[in-house]
Amino acid sequence: MFEGTARRLAEMVGELAGVPSATGDDVARIDVIAGLEKLKAAAAAAQLAVIADFAASQQAANRAMGVEARQARRGVPEQVGLARKVSPASAARHVSRARALIEQMPATFGLLRDGEISEHLATIVATETSHLDAPDRRAVDTQLAEQLPGLSPRRAEAAARRLAIEADPKAAVERAGKAREDRRVSIRPAPDTMAIVSALLPCEQGVAVYAALRRQADTPTGPDDRRSRGQIMADTLVERVTGQASAEAVCAEIGLVMTDAALFGGEQTPAELTGYGPIPAELARALARRADQPNNDQTSSPAASAEPSTAPAAPKPSPDNPATASPDAESTELPAAEVRRARVFLRRLFTDPATGIITDCDPRRRRFDGVLAKLLVYRDGGTCRDPYCDAPIRHLDHIQPYANEGPTTPANGRGVCERGNYTRHMPGFTIRLVDRIRHIVETTTPTGHTYPSHPPPAPGHRPATAARRERAGPPR
Repeated sequence: MFEGTARRLAEMVGELAGVPSATGDDVARIDVIAGLEKLKAAAAAAQLAVIADFAASQQAANRAMGVEARQARRGVPEQVGLARKVSPASAARHVSRARALIEQMPATFGLLRDGEISEHLATIVATETSHLDAPDRRAVDTQLAEQLPGLSPRRAEAAARRLAIEADPKAAVERAGKAREDRRVSIRPAPDTMAIVSALLPCEQGVAVYAALRRQADTPTGPDDRRSRGQIMADTLVERVTGQASAEAVCAEIGLVMTDAALFGGEQTPAELTGYGPIPAELARALARRADQPNNDQTSSPAASAEPSTAPAAPKPSPDNPATASPDAESTELPAAEVRRARVFLRRLFTDPATGIITDCDPRRRRFDGVLAKLLVYRDGGTCRDPYCDAPIRHLDHIQPYANEGPTTPANGRGVCERGNYTRHMPGFTIRLVDRIRHIVETTTPTGHTYPSHPPPAPGHRPATAARRERAGPPR
Protein backbone atom coordinates (compact mmCIF):
# COMPACT_ATOMS: atom_id res chain seq x y z
CA MET A 1 0.00 0.00 0.00
CA PHE A 2 2.69 2.47 1.02
CA GLU A 3 4.75 1.73 -2.10
CA GLY A 4 1.70 2.68 -4.16
CA THR A 5 1.27 5.86 -2.12
CA ALA A 6 4.88 6.89 -2.75
CA ARG A 7 4.42 6.21 -6.46
CA ARG A 8 1.22 8.27 -6.56
CA LEU A 9 2.95 11.17 -4.81
CA ALA A 10 5.70 11.10 -7.42
CA GLU A 11 3.05 11.22 -10.17
CA MET A 12 1.38 14.20 -8.47
CA VAL A 13 4.66 16.10 -8.54
CA GLY A 14 4.74 15.67 -12.30
CA GLU A 15 1.11 16.77 -12.61
CA LEU A 16 1.79 19.98 -10.68
CA ALA A 17 4.31 21.05 -13.30
CA GLY A 18 1.44 21.43 -15.76
CA VAL A 19 -0.76 23.58 -13.50
CA PRO A 20 0.49 27.03 -14.72
CA SER A 21 -0.23 26.27 -18.38
CA ALA A 22 -3.71 24.96 -17.53
CA THR A 23 -4.69 28.14 -15.69
CA GLY A 24 -6.85 30.52 -17.73
CA ASP A 25 -7.40 34.07 -16.44
CA ASP A 26 -6.27 35.99 -13.35
CA VAL A 27 -9.38 35.04 -11.37
CA ALA A 28 -8.56 31.39 -11.90
CA ARG A 29 -4.91 32.02 -11.06
CA ILE A 30 -5.82 33.46 -7.65
CA ASP A 31 -8.05 30.45 -6.98
CA VAL A 32 -5.20 28.13 -7.95
CA ILE A 33 -2.76 30.01 -5.69
CA ALA A 34 -5.16 29.61 -2.78
CA GLY A 35 -5.72 25.96 -3.61
CA LEU A 36 -2.01 25.23 -3.82
CA GLU A 37 -1.51 26.93 -0.46
CA LYS A 38 -4.08 24.59 1.07
CA LEU A 39 -2.40 21.66 -0.65
CA LYS A 40 0.97 22.66 0.82
CA ALA A 41 -0.53 22.79 4.31
CA ALA A 42 -2.29 19.44 3.91
CA ALA A 43 0.92 17.88 2.55
CA ALA A 44 2.85 19.25 5.54
CA ALA A 45 0.31 17.69 7.92
CA ALA A 46 0.51 14.34 6.15
CA GLN A 47 4.32 14.48 6.30
CA LEU A 48 4.23 15.24 10.02
CA ALA A 49 1.97 12.25 10.63
CA VAL A 50 4.28 9.92 8.71
CA ILE A 51 7.32 11.33 10.53
CA ALA A 52 5.68 10.70 13.91
CA ASP A 53 4.90 7.09 12.94
CA PHE A 54 8.44 6.57 11.64
CA ALA A 55 10.00 7.99 14.81
CA ALA A 56 7.90 5.73 17.04
CA SER A 57 8.72 2.65 14.92
CA GLN A 58 12.46 3.35 14.87
CA GLN A 59 12.56 4.05 18.59
CA ALA A 60 10.82 0.74 19.30
CA ALA A 61 13.19 -1.11 16.95
CA ASN A 62 16.25 0.39 18.64
CA ARG A 63 14.95 -0.53 22.07
CA ALA A 64 14.36 -4.09 20.88
CA MET A 65 18.02 -4.25 19.81
CA GLY A 66 19.14 -3.29 23.31
CA VAL A 67 19.78 0.42 22.78
CA GLU A 68 19.32 2.46 25.96
CA ALA A 69 16.10 4.45 26.18
CA ARG A 70 17.91 7.80 26.21
CA GLN A 71 19.68 6.93 22.95
CA ALA A 72 16.83 5.10 21.21
CA ARG A 73 15.83 8.21 19.24
CA ARG A 74 19.34 8.75 17.92
CA GLY A 75 19.50 8.28 14.18
CA VAL A 76 15.84 9.17 13.60
CA PRO A 77 16.38 12.88 12.80
CA GLU A 78 19.32 11.96 10.57
CA GLN A 79 17.16 9.66 8.44
CA VAL A 80 14.31 12.18 8.30
CA GLY A 81 16.78 14.92 7.35
CA LEU A 82 18.24 12.86 4.51
CA ALA A 83 14.74 12.19 3.16
CA ARG A 84 13.73 15.86 3.48
CA LYS A 85 17.13 17.14 2.29
CA VAL A 86 17.66 19.27 5.40
CA SER A 87 20.22 19.25 8.20
CA PRO A 88 19.86 16.80 11.12
CA ALA A 89 19.27 19.71 13.51
CA SER A 90 16.39 20.99 11.40
CA ALA A 91 14.98 17.48 11.10
CA ALA A 92 15.18 16.98 14.88
CA ARG A 93 12.98 20.04 15.36
CA HIS A 94 10.59 18.67 12.75
CA VAL A 95 10.33 15.32 14.57
CA SER A 96 9.61 17.00 17.90
CA ARG A 97 7.05 19.28 16.29
CA ALA A 98 5.31 16.33 14.65
CA ARG A 99 4.84 14.52 17.93
CA ALA A 100 3.72 17.66 19.76
CA LEU A 101 1.10 18.68 17.20
CA ILE A 102 -0.35 15.21 16.79
CA GLU A 103 -0.34 14.13 20.44
CA GLN A 104 -0.90 17.39 22.33
CA MET A 105 -2.33 19.94 19.88
CA PRO A 106 -4.99 18.13 17.84
CA ALA A 107 -6.99 21.29 17.05
CA THR A 108 -4.01 23.09 15.51
CA PHE A 109 -2.99 19.94 13.67
CA GLY A 110 -6.54 19.58 12.33
CA LEU A 111 -6.46 23.13 10.95
CA LEU A 112 -3.16 22.37 9.24
CA ARG A 113 -4.49 19.10 7.82
CA ASP A 114 -7.54 20.92 6.41
CA GLY A 115 -5.38 23.62 4.87
CA GLU A 116 -6.84 26.38 7.07
CA ILE A 117 -3.45 27.50 8.43
CA SER A 118 0.08 27.29 7.09
CA GLU A 119 2.88 25.08 8.37
CA HIS A 120 4.67 28.25 9.47
CA LEU A 121 1.74 29.23 11.68
CA ALA A 122 1.51 25.74 13.19
CA THR A 123 5.25 25.87 13.91
CA ILE A 124 4.89 29.19 15.74
CA VAL A 125 2.12 27.85 17.99
CA ALA A 126 4.05 24.66 18.76
CA THR A 127 7.18 26.65 19.62
CA GLU A 128 5.45 29.17 21.88
CA THR A 129 3.81 26.38 23.91
CA SER A 130 6.74 23.97 24.03
CA HIS A 131 7.40 24.56 27.75
CA LEU A 132 3.88 23.60 28.86
CA ASP A 133 2.89 20.16 30.09
CA ALA A 134 0.44 18.15 28.00
CA PRO A 135 -2.84 19.23 29.72
CA ASP A 136 -1.97 22.94 29.60
CA ARG A 137 -0.85 22.65 26.01
CA ARG A 138 -4.16 21.06 25.01
CA ALA A 139 -6.04 23.83 26.82
CA VAL A 140 -4.14 26.53 24.92
CA ASP A 141 -4.68 24.61 21.70
CA THR A 142 -8.43 24.57 22.26
CA GLN A 143 -8.63 28.28 23.13
CA LEU A 144 -6.49 29.35 20.19
CA ALA A 145 -8.01 27.17 17.47
CA GLU A 146 -11.06 29.33 16.74
CA GLN A 147 -9.10 32.52 16.09
CA LEU A 148 -5.97 31.02 14.54
CA PRO A 149 -7.11 30.91 10.86
CA GLY A 150 -7.62 34.69 10.82
CA LEU A 151 -4.34 35.67 12.48
CA SER A 152 -1.10 36.86 10.91
CA PRO A 153 2.10 35.08 12.03
CA ARG A 154 3.03 37.91 14.43
CA ARG A 155 -0.46 38.09 15.96
CA ALA A 156 -0.58 34.31 16.27
CA GLU A 157 2.76 34.35 18.05
CA ALA A 158 1.57 37.01 20.51
CA ALA A 159 -1.72 35.21 21.16
CA ALA A 160 -0.05 31.84 21.73
CA ARG A 161 2.55 33.38 24.04
CA ARG A 162 -0.10 35.24 26.05
CA LEU A 163 -2.20 32.11 26.55
CA ALA A 164 0.89 30.07 27.44
CA ILE A 165 1.92 32.57 30.13
CA GLU A 166 -1.60 32.60 31.55
CA ALA A 167 -1.72 28.80 31.56
CA ASP A 168 1.46 28.41 33.62
CA PRO A 169 3.24 31.62 34.74
CA LYS A 170 5.86 29.67 36.68
CA ALA A 171 6.79 27.62 33.62
CA ALA A 172 7.15 30.84 31.62
CA VAL A 173 9.65 32.16 34.18
CA GLU A 174 11.57 28.88 34.14
CA ARG A 175 11.63 28.97 30.35
CA ALA A 176 13.14 32.45 30.45
CA GLY A 177 15.83 31.15 32.80
CA LYS A 178 16.59 28.20 30.55
CA ALA A 179 16.79 30.50 27.53
CA ARG A 180 19.67 32.30 29.21
CA GLU A 181 21.53 29.03 29.36
CA ASP A 182 21.18 28.81 25.58
CA ARG A 183 23.06 32.06 24.93
CA ARG A 184 25.35 31.65 21.96
CA VAL A 185 27.04 33.26 18.97
CA SER A 186 26.54 32.07 15.40
CA ILE A 187 27.59 33.08 11.91
CA ARG A 188 26.00 32.66 8.51
CA PRO A 189 26.90 33.93 5.04
CA ALA A 190 25.22 37.03 3.65
CA PRO A 191 25.16 38.25 0.03
CA ASP A 192 28.05 40.17 -1.53
CA THR A 193 30.90 38.67 0.57
CA MET A 194 29.34 39.75 3.86
CA ALA A 195 28.62 37.66 6.95
CA ILE A 196 26.04 37.95 9.72
CA VAL A 197 27.40 37.28 13.21
CA SER A 198 24.50 36.89 15.62
CA ALA A 199 24.61 36.82 19.41
CA LEU A 200 21.69 35.43 21.41
CA LEU A 201 22.09 37.17 24.77
CA PRO A 202 20.06 37.94 27.88
CA CYS A 203 18.11 41.11 27.16
CA GLU A 204 20.08 43.35 29.54
CA GLN A 205 23.41 42.17 28.09
CA GLY A 206 22.22 42.69 24.53
CA VAL A 207 21.09 46.23 25.35
CA ALA A 208 24.43 46.95 27.08
CA VAL A 209 26.45 45.72 24.09
CA TYR A 210 24.45 47.81 21.65
CA ALA A 211 24.62 50.88 23.90
CA ALA A 212 28.41 50.60 24.15
CA LEU A 213 28.73 50.46 20.38
CA ARG A 214 26.43 53.46 20.00
CA ARG A 215 28.51 55.45 22.51
CA GLN A 216 31.64 54.70 20.52
CA ALA A 217 29.92 55.75 17.31
CA ASP A 218 28.90 59.06 18.96
CA THR A 219 32.49 59.82 20.00
CA PRO A 220 33.96 62.53 17.74
CA THR A 221 36.46 61.23 15.19
CA GLY A 222 38.99 62.92 12.97
CA PRO A 223 37.91 65.07 10.02
CA ASP A 224 39.14 62.44 7.56
CA ASP A 225 36.95 59.70 9.02
CA ARG A 226 33.96 59.52 6.71
CA ARG A 227 32.51 56.29 8.05
CA SER A 228 28.82 56.18 8.81
CA ARG A 229 27.45 55.50 12.28
CA GLY A 230 26.71 51.89 11.37
CA GLN A 231 30.20 51.37 9.94
CA ILE A 232 31.84 52.70 13.09
CA MET A 233 29.73 50.41 15.26
CA ALA A 234 30.60 47.39 13.10
CA ASP A 235 34.33 48.21 13.10
CA THR A 236 34.31 48.77 16.87
CA LEU A 237 32.70 45.38 17.42
CA VAL A 238 35.41 43.61 15.40
CA GLU A 239 38.25 45.53 17.08
CA ARG A 240 37.02 44.92 20.63
CA VAL A 241 36.27 41.24 20.12
CA THR A 242 39.52 40.39 18.32
CA GLY A 243 41.87 42.89 19.98
CA GLN A 244 43.00 44.16 16.59
CA ALA A 245 44.23 47.66 15.96
CA SER A 246 41.78 47.99 13.09
CA ALA A 247 38.86 45.94 11.80
CA GLU A 248 40.69 45.05 8.56
CA ALA A 249 43.76 43.53 10.24
CA VAL A 250 42.32 40.04 10.61
CA CYS A 251 44.64 38.00 12.85
CA ALA A 252 42.39 35.04 13.54
CA GLU A 253 43.30 32.03 11.42
CA ILE A 254 41.22 31.70 8.27
CA GLY A 255 41.46 29.31 5.35
CA LEU A 256 41.46 31.06 1.97
CA VAL A 257 41.78 28.64 -0.95
CA MET A 258 42.46 30.04 -4.41
CA THR A 259 44.26 29.06 -7.58
CA ASP A 260 47.88 30.07 -8.05
CA ALA A 261 46.86 31.94 -11.22
CA ALA A 262 44.27 33.93 -9.27
CA LEU A 263 46.77 34.72 -6.50
CA PHE A 264 49.75 35.67 -8.65
CA GLY A 265 48.48 36.19 -12.19
CA GLY A 266 45.33 38.24 -11.84
CA GLU A 267 42.96 35.45 -12.90
CA GLN A 268 39.33 36.04 -11.86
CA THR A 269 38.49 32.50 -10.67
CA PRO A 270 36.57 32.89 -7.38
CA ALA A 271 38.37 31.80 -4.21
CA GLU A 272 36.87 29.79 -1.35
CA LEU A 273 36.87 31.19 2.19
CA THR A 274 36.59 28.10 4.39
CA GLY A 275 33.41 28.26 6.46
CA TYR A 276 31.88 30.98 4.25
CA GLY A 277 31.96 30.09 0.56
CA PRO A 278 33.02 31.73 -2.73
CA ILE A 279 34.44 35.25 -2.77
CA PRO A 280 35.76 37.28 -5.75
CA ALA A 281 39.40 36.76 -6.68
CA GLU A 282 40.19 40.46 -6.34
CA LEU A 283 38.93 40.46 -2.74
CA ALA A 284 40.96 37.31 -2.01
CA ARG A 285 44.10 38.98 -3.36
CA ALA A 286 43.40 42.02 -1.19
CA LEU A 287 43.20 39.77 1.88
CA ALA A 288 46.47 38.09 0.92
CA ARG A 289 48.23 41.46 0.49
CA ARG A 290 47.52 42.56 4.04
CA ALA A 291 50.73 41.13 5.45
CA ASP A 292 52.70 44.07 6.78
CA GLN A 293 55.57 42.45 8.64
CA PRO A 294 58.06 39.68 7.86
CA ASN A 295 57.53 36.13 9.02
CA ASN A 296 60.29 34.42 10.97
CA ASP A 297 58.78 30.94 10.53
CA GLN A 298 61.03 29.26 7.97
CA THR A 299 58.49 26.56 7.15
CA SER A 300 56.15 28.92 5.26
CA SER A 301 56.56 31.95 3.05
CA PRO A 302 54.71 35.23 3.68
CA ALA A 303 52.64 36.64 0.86
CA ALA A 304 53.77 39.88 -0.73
CA SER A 305 52.56 43.00 1.06
CA ALA A 306 50.62 45.70 -0.72
CA GLU A 307 52.95 48.25 0.87
CA PRO A 308 56.77 48.39 1.06
CA SER A 309 57.99 45.67 3.39
CA THR A 310 61.08 43.70 4.23
CA ALA A 311 59.17 40.46 3.66
CA PRO A 312 60.54 38.31 0.84
CA ALA A 313 58.39 37.80 -2.23
CA ALA A 314 55.90 34.93 -2.22
CA PRO A 315 57.02 31.76 -4.03
CA LYS A 316 55.99 31.37 -7.64
CA PRO A 317 53.74 28.49 -8.67
CA SER A 318 55.67 25.33 -9.41
CA PRO A 319 54.94 22.66 -12.05
CA ASP A 320 53.76 20.24 -9.36
CA ASN A 321 51.34 22.82 -8.02
CA PRO A 322 49.06 23.49 -11.00
CA ALA A 323 45.83 23.94 -9.15
CA THR A 324 45.74 25.72 -5.82
CA ALA A 325 47.50 27.95 -3.38
CA SER A 326 46.22 28.66 0.12
CA PRO A 327 46.98 31.91 1.95
CA ASP A 328 46.15 31.69 5.66
CA ALA A 329 46.21 34.44 8.25
CA GLU A 330 48.26 33.14 11.15
CA SER A 331 47.22 33.54 14.78
CA THR A 332 50.15 35.07 16.64
CA GLU A 333 50.70 35.74 20.33
CA LEU A 334 52.09 39.24 20.75
CA PRO A 335 52.95 41.28 23.86
CA ALA A 336 49.99 43.25 25.18
CA ALA A 337 51.64 46.54 24.33
CA GLU A 338 52.33 45.55 20.74
CA VAL A 339 49.75 46.27 18.07
CA ARG A 340 48.26 43.20 16.43
CA ARG A 341 48.71 43.08 12.68
CA ALA A 342 47.50 40.68 10.05
CA ARG A 343 50.02 38.10 8.81
CA VAL A 344 49.58 35.90 5.78
CA PHE A 345 51.22 32.54 5.12
CA LEU A 346 51.06 30.30 2.08
CA ARG A 347 50.60 26.56 1.94
CA ARG A 348 50.42 24.72 -1.37
CA LEU A 349 47.44 22.44 -1.85
CA PHE A 350 47.46 19.76 -4.54
CA THR A 351 44.36 18.74 -6.45
CA ASP A 352 43.48 15.78 -8.62
CA PRO A 353 43.57 17.13 -12.21
CA ALA A 354 40.47 15.16 -13.22
CA THR A 355 38.16 15.66 -10.25
CA GLY A 356 39.46 18.96 -8.88
CA ILE A 357 39.30 17.59 -5.32
CA ILE A 358 42.07 18.58 -2.91
CA THR A 359 44.13 15.45 -2.24
CA ASP A 360 47.35 16.59 -0.55
CA CYS A 361 49.20 19.59 0.85
CA ASP A 362 52.65 20.63 1.96
CA PRO A 363 53.52 18.43 4.92
CA ARG A 364 55.54 21.16 6.59
CA ARG A 365 54.45 22.26 10.05
CA ARG A 366 53.35 25.86 10.61
CA ARG A 367 53.25 26.43 14.38
CA PHE A 368 50.61 23.80 14.91
CA ASP A 369 50.23 20.04 14.72
CA GLY A 370 47.87 18.26 12.35
CA VAL A 371 48.55 19.11 8.71
CA LEU A 372 46.25 16.26 7.80
CA ALA A 373 43.48 17.82 9.86
CA LYS A 374 43.85 21.07 7.92
CA LEU A 375 43.77 19.14 4.64
CA LEU A 376 40.46 17.47 5.51
CA VAL A 377 38.88 20.77 6.57
CA TYR A 378 40.01 22.48 3.35
CA ARG A 379 38.97 19.57 1.17
CA ASP A 380 35.50 19.28 2.72
CA GLY A 381 34.89 23.03 2.68
CA GLY A 382 34.71 23.45 6.46
CA THR A 383 31.23 21.92 6.77
CA CYS A 384 30.00 18.45 7.67
CA ARG A 385 30.30 15.85 4.91
CA ASP A 386 26.96 14.23 5.77
CA PRO A 387 24.43 15.02 3.02
CA TYR A 388 22.44 18.24 3.56
CA CYS A 389 24.21 19.04 6.83
CA ASP A 390 25.71 22.53 6.94
CA ALA A 391 27.04 22.32 10.50
CA PRO A 392 30.73 23.19 10.94
CA ILE A 393 33.25 20.37 11.13
CA ARG A 394 33.85 19.31 14.73
CA HIS A 395 35.19 15.77 14.33
CA LEU A 396 37.56 14.19 11.82
CA ASP A 397 36.14 10.74 11.26
CA HIS A 398 37.72 7.51 9.98
CA ILE A 399 35.46 6.16 7.22
CA GLN A 400 36.79 2.69 7.93
CA PRO A 401 37.06 2.82 11.73
CA TYR A 402 40.53 2.93 13.20
CA ALA A 403 39.56 0.00 15.43
CA ASN A 404 38.97 -2.02 12.24
CA GLU A 405 42.45 -1.19 10.94
CA GLY A 406 41.27 1.88 9.07
CA PRO A 407 44.30 3.97 8.06
CA THR A 408 44.73 7.61 9.04
CA THR A 409 44.97 8.93 5.50
CA PRO A 410 43.18 11.64 3.51
CA ALA A 411 41.20 9.02 1.58
CA ASN A 412 39.93 7.39 4.78
CA GLY A 413 39.07 10.64 6.51
CA ARG A 414 36.12 12.98 6.39
CA GLY A 415 35.09 16.05 8.33
CA VAL A 416 31.77 15.76 10.15
CA CYS A 417 29.81 17.50 12.86
CA GLU A 418 29.67 16.02 16.35
CA ARG A 419 26.17 14.69 15.82
CA GLY A 420 27.06 12.98 12.54
CA ASN A 421 30.01 11.17 14.11
CA TYR A 422 27.89 9.78 16.94
CA THR A 423 25.00 8.78 14.67
CA ARG A 424 27.14 6.60 12.40
CA HIS A 425 27.69 4.25 15.34
CA MET A 426 23.97 3.56 15.79
CA PRO A 427 22.72 0.10 14.70
CA GLY A 428 21.95 -0.09 11.00
CA PHE A 429 24.12 2.85 9.88
CA THR A 430 27.11 2.15 7.64
CA ILE A 431 29.61 4.52 6.05
CA ARG A 432 31.86 3.47 3.19
CA LEU A 433 34.07 5.00 0.54
CA VAL A 434 32.66 4.00 -2.86
CA ASP A 435 34.86 6.16 -5.12
CA ARG A 436 38.40 6.84 -3.95
CA ILE A 437 39.27 9.22 -6.80
CA ARG A 438 36.27 11.53 -6.34
CA HIS A 439 36.07 10.68 -2.63
CA ILE A 440 32.39 9.77 -2.75
CA VAL A 441 31.24 8.53 0.64
CA GLU A 442 28.00 6.58 0.86
CA THR A 443 25.78 6.59 3.95
CA THR A 444 23.36 3.68 4.38
CA THR A 445 20.56 4.11 6.94
CA PRO A 446 18.75 1.35 8.88
CA THR A 447 15.95 1.36 6.28
CA GLY A 448 18.42 0.49 3.52
CA HIS A 449 18.34 3.88 1.80
CA THR A 450 21.70 5.17 0.56
CA TYR A 451 22.86 8.78 0.28
CA PRO A 452 26.17 9.82 -1.36
CA SER A 453 28.29 12.83 -0.52
CA HIS A 454 31.40 14.25 -2.13
CA PRO A 455 33.69 17.18 -1.37
CA PRO A 456 33.39 20.38 -3.38
CA PRO A 457 35.89 20.91 -6.21
CA ALA A 458 38.72 23.34 -5.55
CA PRO A 459 38.51 26.83 -7.07
CA GLY A 460 39.33 26.96 -10.76
CA HIS A 461 38.53 23.32 -11.52
CA ARG A 462 36.94 22.57 -14.87
CA PRO A 463 35.44 19.11 -15.49
CA ALA A 464 37.89 17.01 -17.47
CA THR A 465 36.97 15.00 -20.54
CA ALA A 466 37.67 11.28 -20.64
CA ALA A 467 40.74 11.88 -22.82
CA ARG A 468 42.14 14.47 -20.43
CA ARG A 469 41.53 12.18 -17.45
CA GLU A 470 43.42 9.38 -19.21
CA ARG A 471 46.37 11.68 -19.96
CA ALA A 472 46.37 12.99 -16.39
CA GLY A 473 46.89 9.52 -14.98
CA PRO A 474 46.21 8.53 -11.37
CA PRO A 475 45.79 11.24 -8.71
CA ARG A 476 48.65 12.29 -6.50
